[in-house]
This record gives sequence, structure tokens and C-alpha cells, in this order.
Amino acid sequence: MPTARAGFQIGALNVANPTVLAPLAGITNLPLRLLAKDFGCGLVYSEMVSAYGLFYGSTKTRSLLDTCEREAPLNIQLFGSDPAIMADAAAMAVEAGAGAVDINLGCSVRKILKSGSGSALMKDPDRAEAIFKAVRKAIDVPLTIKLRSGWDPSGREAENVAMLAQDCGVDAVALHPRTARQGFSGRADWSLIARLKKLLTIPVIGNGDINSAQDALEMLRQTGCDAVMVGRAAVGNPFIFTQILALLEGRSPQKVEFHQRIDVMRQYVQDSVRYLGEKTACFVLRSRLCWFVKGLPMAGYFRRSIRHLESEKHVLELIAAYEQQLAQATGEGAGF
Repeated sequence: MPTARAGFQIGALNVANPTVLAPLAGITNLPLRLLAKDFGCGLVYSEMVSAYGLFYGSTKTRSLLDTCEREAPLNIQLFGSDPAIMADAAAMAVEAGAGAVDINLGCSVRKILKSGSGSALMKDPDRAEAIFKAVRKAIDVPLTIKLRSGWDPSGREAENVAMLAQDCGVDAVALHPRTARQGFSGRADWSLIARLKKLLTIPVIGNGDINSAQDALEMLRQTGCDAVMVGRAAVGNPFIFTQILALLEGRSPQKVEFHQRIDVMRQYVQDSVRYLGEKTACFVLRSRLCWFVKGLPMAGYFRRSIRHLESEKHVLELIAAYEQQLAQATGEGAGF
């Protein structure tokens, strides 16, 4: 089983430790990725970026490539079904600062499937192969793919596509072992990750049902995968990466005090304003700050208070007021 100090290699890219932030559409923007990196995450993925949007010059899509040195290395995930357009988009991603490029073969949202992208590519290995080869030729940074187990629970489609990807020069595979039909329902079948790890010579990143640091350790132990990818459990809770690293080093994870959660929320606000602009950030934060208070006392009160955020100053005042209420209600030492 890897240790926190060992890290792992994706092509020529050295990743400091075996923890990865999953790509989450509409969620893993730059401010959230920066939190993950600040708390020790080895590699962060962008949210899913449309190759067509980049190719046709969408300003909104282009903004999804925004990055900075603080989060390096960044793996930018692309989706699309046209090999030439995917290759052009990958080159744009590298030019924007991507340390690696990922191809999405896992999204099963209807509009993505209708375009022949995401999980639809697992049904079309010839097109997938053409995309792998075109993108591999277009970039000189590591190339990865993220896929599901396929359209049936056997995992054979994942194995076939992963072997094809390896033969085309893909440098690592991330597997979420649920079927395309499952979405996030049911349980992820970690045994498929173990099978894929035995089959491939390139690194395998395991994903699915990592809800705690202990889950991450158990996935590494059960599957032998090279790294664990954390998705929803890291949203509003970047502490999970520090906790995973502590367990990997044989230490007990420290309890997180509520004031630490509040400090993280402030940092997220400041980064959001810095990179999104104050007006856009305030609109986005009305829903996203709820992530950081999940499970805390009076969370409902705080959620109601942020429905009409107007400025960074306003946001920080509401956070300070909530922190004071928490201190009075729970005591300074309350944590989880």
C-alpha cells in the first residue's frame, strides 16, 4: 500500500502523494481546487470542460481553464466526441497551464451522451481509440482517462477501454466502478479497481464511495490502486486530504475544530472573489457556502442568512456573526 511520502508517477509527472480531487461538474472550480491543494491533495482535476466550447471560442468555457501556480499540477478534464476537436482543445488546455489532460468517459448525463461524449464512448471503442491517438499526438504532457465500469456491472467494458487506452499511450486511468446507468446510486464495486490494477502497467486511480479518510485507506488496501480520488466528500471538507495523509503516515487524524471550518470558508470566499470577481462570487457563494456548515449547529440559520449576498464585506460579516453564535452555543473546542 502506498505511503503519503511515496507519491506516484503519471508519465513524467511526479505527484507528491496518492490523493486526488475528482472532477465535479460545476463544483471543482479554481477556488475549491486551491483549498484541496492547501490541505495536501496531491493532484486536482478541473471540472468537466467542453472541447467544443473551447474550439468555438466560448468565453465562459475558456474561463474554466483558469489556473495558478498554487494548484499545480492541474489535470484539465475534457469531454467531446470529435478526435480533431478534442486534440485542439487539449492543446489549448496545455497552453493554459495544464500539467496533464484527462478525457472524460464517465459522465452519463443525457445531453452528454446524446453528443456521443462521456460514457457513450465506452460503447464506441473505435471512436475512443481515435480520440486517444489524436490527443496523445497533440500534447506533450501526461494523458489520462476517467471512466466507469461500463454499461453493465461486469466491468469488461472498462477493462477493454483501459487496455486500448494504454496501448494508445495514455499514462493513467481513473475508474469509478459504477455503471453508467447507476449514476451515484448503489455501491461502487471496488473489486473492479483491483482487477484493473492487475491488468494494466500504467497507474490506476480508484474512485467511488470515499466518504472518510478511513475509506481511502481501505480502498488502497483492498485494491492496490496507486491513488485514491475523492469527490463529494471533499466538497466543503478539504480536511479529508490531511486526514488521509495522517493515516498513511501512521498518525491519528486531528479533530477539526469549528473555527477551522470557518477559516476555510473565509479562504474560499476570498479566493472566489479574487478569481471570479465580487459580483459573480457573491451570486455563486449563496449556494456554495452551505457546503462548509453541513452538520454544524444553526446551519439552517446560516443558509437563510446568505440568500442575498451583496459584497465580500457582507459575506465576511455574516460568517463572523455565525462564528460568534457557534462559539456561544458549542464552546471553543467543538469539532468533528
